[in-house]
Amino acid sequence: MKESRDYLEMSFRSIECFSNDGKLDAKELGEILSIAEKDGEIDQNEVRVLQNIISKIKPHEIDNEMKEMMQRVSDKVSA
Repeated sequence: MKESRDYLEMSFRSIECFSNDGKLDAKELGEILSIAEKDGEIDQNEVRVLQNIISKIKPHEIDNEMKEMMQRVSDKVSA
């Protein structure tokens, strides 16, 4: 089976989002998560990219919507 390259698309998309306004919002994180989910499973490369993206979010940027999205990501990658 061919290795998924979705993690590369996810990385590129996150760079676009962060460079746009210097931060990531919940909608953008959801879009990145949907890239990981499009083939029906989230592989280890995608988990690594998601964890790396989340690690770049600063505490003052976390509103309720982002908190919920981060929890959704956490639930998906630990399932």
